[in-house]
Amino acid sequence: MIAAMMTAVNLGARVTGWGFVIFTIGSIAWTIVGLGSGQVSLIAANGFLTFVNLVGIWRWLGRQRAYEDGGRSAKAASRRASSPTLFTANGIAGMAVMDSESAPLGKAVDALIECRSGAVSYVVVATTATAGIAEQLRPVSREAIVFECDQLVLRMSRHAFEAIPPINPVSWPTSI
Repeated sequence: MIAAMMTAVNLGARVTGWGFVIFTIGSIAWTIVGLGSGQVSLIAANGFLTFVNLVGIWRWLGRQRAYEDGGRSAKAASRRASSPTLFTANGIAGMAVMDSESAPLGKAVDALIECRSGAVSYVVVATTATAGIAEQLRPVSREAIVFECDQLVLRMSRHAFEAIPPINPVSWPTSI
């Protein structure tokens, strides 16, 4: 159950990767139980799960962790350098979103980027909601957003933000 929660909450590569380590320990233990009791189905199922979990460890504690570390490294170095301050594109998801008076509105879900120009077209913002219940998604144009290092600040009031019509969670617009 602990491993399932660690992978389900998606708190980054390290947490997810360690969830797969716990899953692996469990699948190895069940394989041993199967060997001791002669349960071929238990051995086969958990042997396969061990393989899947090892792939998860490689992906999350190996490759994805390295990607996250590289992005964090560039972000940290850019704050000490004379070059522009950087943050990773995948770092937009989950960033706090504030209104023009620095009051919290919610969090960024994703940014939609135009293929030809590479410019951000709009950012989808999820309103603050307990455990995602009654959460609404609203698209906010690039022109209405100030990208800061650890948050997005909207050039609009809460009232103006709430006047933006919510979008369908599974069908986002091509433009706003």
